[in-house]
Amino acid sequence: MTDARLILVLPDREAAEEVAERVAALWDLPEEPEPVRDALAGEDDAEDAQWLLVLEEPVPDPGQLAALVEEHEGWLERDEM
Repeated sequence: MTDARLILVLPDREAAEEVAERVAALWDLPEEPEPVRDALAGEDDAEDAQWLLVLEEPVPDPGQLAALVEEHEGWLERDEM
């Protein structure tokens, strides 16, 4: 079995913070995932950044998680470790 994590990519900090709060509530996590700023390669402007949330798999409902992220104009990536 491969260890993996899900990376939730969101367009801005506000969206990342809202999704983190909802994810913690939906799956009764002990604490909210911490949003991390990911500057786009080659961009100097601080506004040109994506915000990431990282969750370790398994998650109870990946479909629900994907829908939540898409609702905020983001997407889900799977990172094999």
